[in-house]
Amino acid sequence: MNPLVMLLAVGYLFKNAIVSPHGGAYQEYLMAGITAQVGLAGVGPTAVSVALDRRAGLMDRFRSLPISRAAVLTAHALGDLLVGLGVLVVISLVGLGIGWRVHGDPLSVLAGFGVAALFILATVWVGIALGMTVSNIESVDSIAALGLVVCTFLSDAVFSASAMPAWLRPVVEWNPVTAVADAIRHLWGNPVQPGSGFPGQHPFLVAGCWLALLLAGAVTAALTSFRSRE
Repeated sequence: MNPLVMLLAVGYLFKNAIVSPHGGAYQEYLMAGITAQVGLAGVGPTAVSVALDRRAGLMDRFRSLPISRAAVLTAHALGDLLVGLGVLVVISLVGLGIGWRVHGDPLSVLAGFGVAALFILATVWVGIALGMTVSNIESVDSIAALGLVVCTFLSDAVFSASAMPAWLRPVVEWNPVTAVADAIRHLWGNPVQPGSGFPGQHPFLVAGCWLALLLAGAVTAALTSFRSRE
C-alpha cells in the first residue's frame, strides 16, 4: 500500500505543484521512483515474516529435514518476489490510469521491468538477512520502516537531485534507489535529470553494481546467519 499511496498522493493530487526535469508529465518522472519503492516497501514484511518463523521454531524444524540449507531461504525469497511482482503490476496499472506512459521500444520497456524485478529480489534478500540477524521483531519493523523513508527521500525517486541542497547531492546520486530509478527512466523513455557526477553519467553501470552488491551481501549474510544457528 505504501507505494500506491505515494503514487496517488504525489503523482495525482500534487502533480501540478511539481515540475518534472526536462519537461514532460511529472507522473512519468515519478513512476520509476515508485517502482523502486515497491522493492523498499517489501523489506519490512519479509523481515518480519522471517523473524516470526524463527520465533515460532519453524526454521529449526526445517534444519532437521534432509534438504539444502539454501533452499529454505531461497523459497522464502521466491515467494516474496512473486508478491512484489504482483504489486508492481498493480502500480503499473494505476500509473497508466493517472497519466504515466512509456516511450521506449518493447524490449527496452521489458528491460526496465527486468531491472525493477531484480531490485525487488535484492531487497527481498535484504529483508531476509535483516529478519535472520535481528532477533527483536519490533526492532526489525522499525529498522525497515526507517530504511524505506530514508532511502526514498534521499534519492531522486520523488524529487530531482538538483532540487536537493548541494552538500546532499552526492549522497542522493550514489543512493542505489537513484541508480535503479534512473536506469528504469532511461529504458522507459521517461524524463530523467542526469547528475554531474559518475552515477549520473553511468546509471546502468552503477545500478548493476548496486544490484550485484546488494544481492551478494544480503544472500551471504542471510545464509551465514541461518547456518550459524544450527
